Amino acid sequence: MSQQVARVDTLFLHEHGDDYRVVVRRDGGRVFHGVLELKQTDAGPRPRRLRIKRGASEDLRSPDQFVELARRASRIRISEQTSGRGREELRAMLKGYQLSAKVVRTCRYCASSGRYSPITSETAIKADDEHICPDCAREELDRELALNGGITGDAQARLEELLLDVQDLDRIENLLSGELDPDLTKFDEISATVDDIDLVPVDSLDLHPGIQQHLEGRFDTLLPVQSLAVENGATDGRDQLVVSATATGKTLIGEMAGLDRVLNNKGKMLFLVPLVALANQKYESFAERYGDMVDVSLRVGSSRIDGDGNRFDPNADVIVGTYEGIDHALRTGKDLGDIGTVVIDEVHTLGEGERGHRLDGLISRLKYYCEQGETVEQSRKGRTGDAREQNVGLDGTQWIYLSATVGNASDLAEKLRANLVEFEERPVPIERHVTFADGQEKTRIENKLVRRAFDTKSSKGYRGQTIIFTNSRRRCHEISRKLEYDSAPYHAGLDNKRRHRVEQQFADQDLAAVVTTAALAAGVDFPASQVVFDSLAMGIEWLSVQEFSQMLGRAGRPDYHDKGTVYLLVEPDCSYHNSMEMSEDEVAFKLLKGDMEPVITEYDEAAAVEETLANVTVAGDQAKRLNDRMIGEVPTKHALGKLLQYEFIDGLEPTPLGRAVTRFFLAPDQAFAILDGIRKDLHPYDIVAEMELRDRE
Repeated sequence: MSQQVARVDTLFLHEHGDDYRVVVRRDGGRVFHGVLELKQTDAGPRPRRLRIKRGASEDLRSPDQFVELARRASRIRISEQTSGRGREELRAMLKGYQLSAKVVRTCRYCASSGRYSPITSETAIKADDEHICPDCAREELDRELALNGGITGDAQARLEELLLDVQDLDRIENLLSGELDPDLTKFDEISATVDDIDLVPVDSLDLHPGIQQHLEGRFDTLLPVQSLAVENGATDGRDQLVVSATATGKTLIGEMAGLDRVLNNKGKMLFLVPLVALANQKYESFAERYGDMVDVSLRVGSSRIDGDGNRFDPNADVIVGTYEGIDHALRTGKDLGDIGTVVIDEVHTLGEGERGHRLDGLISRLKYYCEQGETVEQSRKGRTGDAREQNVGLDGTQWIYLSATVGNASDLAEKLRANLVEFEERPVPIERHVTFADGQEKTRIENKLVRRAFDTKSSKGYRGQTIIFTNSRRRCHEISRKLEYDSAPYHAGLDNKRRHRVEQQFADQDLAAVVTTAALAAGVDFPASQVVFDSLAMGIEWLSVQEFSQMLGRAGRPDYHDKGTVYLLVEPDCSYHNSMEMSEDEVAFKLLKGDMEPVITEYDEAAAVEETLANVTVAGDQAKRLNDRMIGEVPTKHALGKLLQYEFIDGLEPTPLGRAVTRFFLAPDQAFAILDGIRKDLHPYDIVAEMELRDRE
């Protein structure tokens, strides 16, 4: 032992029951630790024996060896947790050998385990009524996380970062119980940004008097993104991809361009959105705002009757529709008349699973339809050539694509053959918060967040209102019932009148919150100050960065609020279906840190077969040309081979079976499932149930 302790950097003493822990350190590491027993003598307290710890066993050493250690030590330290009586006893013992010691602040957990870990005000972490070192605090946090269920690396790293920042273990553990400590839940803040754009005065626009007077009655100048669009030819018929955050005024670009062309007899306007609820909302807005100057109609599916019992009018000046509604009209040979302007809202849908290839196909088919009309018009006026190349801004159909979230805007604009108008202004700052809670705890937190927001007014005089996004209709109703302040569920299962009533109540500030499915995030116009994510899933699929960005962008409107607030309520180790590979806490930090994904339309065999069949049905022997100009790469030759094999086409004409398949947007396996059920004489309900089960698998 004397060889081992030829030099001692630190001798550390810590009260341990009636005895004292001894730690010997050299060169930054522990040489050994043990327990020192003292005895009372006439000369004062003296070492009785030293027990050196060797794993589970102990080696007994003589008192003289402890004295030798103490004399060789560069410094002797006594833990602050040692009692006053213990400190005096140790000092008296050391004084008998002309030695002295200093009391230091140390981690009790370490000291009790035979480790010397001095702490300072910069490193000490509060735990209960004492302070411990960062390593022990992390170990305690790990134990707490294990009790709360597994948690992933990103989430754990975030909590450890917060632990070192606030130096309070109790506050971090409270965060795991759903406490809303804003210093801890705040992940970051997206600052408000205002680009230096020369705003276009409305009275300088050279539009048809009808829309010109309407706009002058509403605005003095256009908003920045609208001004940029006008400078880039929006009102001259130029095709545009407009990428700008939610609530920056993108929709008006399509409205003023399309209505100007309608009123100048340059063709009707189609305004297309991905969801029925959005189409209904947009239709009502258009009819109310522009109904005195144009006829507005709605096309949301295969039916010729809309939700209010009104007949779809293909001759209307403005047709608001869903992608599928207009595509169905094309697939079934409906005459939509002369189209002057097509506005595709939420064009980033091109990158989404099932909807992506259908929007890609729709754009190609609709361009073909418009070109047929343009060719007839050219012939009548004695012109030849490609109208899209020769007459942009004259007689050709104008295409305006709108999105808040595109990761590859330049590339997408090139593929769409459109001018890119990109504007990154954020009208109000957005605070993003993360807290952890299980499914039952989430509703308690949501209730608190809704109350807190609604009880606060902005400098503009508006109460804070909340959109809560969740992953199912059932959960919408469950959360809404549990909120103390007035709220309402809002999802695609509600009829149009009920949804409209909820929208109006929210606009009138009669509701503190709406609880909606993530599927309705795009374009729903609720002027909320706060967005709460009850889940980070859409059905049984995790949200993409695009979808997440679109949804959180609903928080904060410049005319209503001073800032937007977003809360992610994350359940560690949670997933909503066994097909989900990640857990909710993994997804949360992936979304918060994620870069906007590029919009890419992917084609598997089923998608290629479906779109090629639709193109054959619409364009016959021109189908390859339609396939070639789609955004995604379609294996046309392979798809045609499959269509012949399935007997969906005969040559380059659809068979009756093929027409039925494309009319109802069926993938090949769905078509075969229906045929198989018919051959087995199954009841239609049983066929549908079988298809639902197959889809779920």
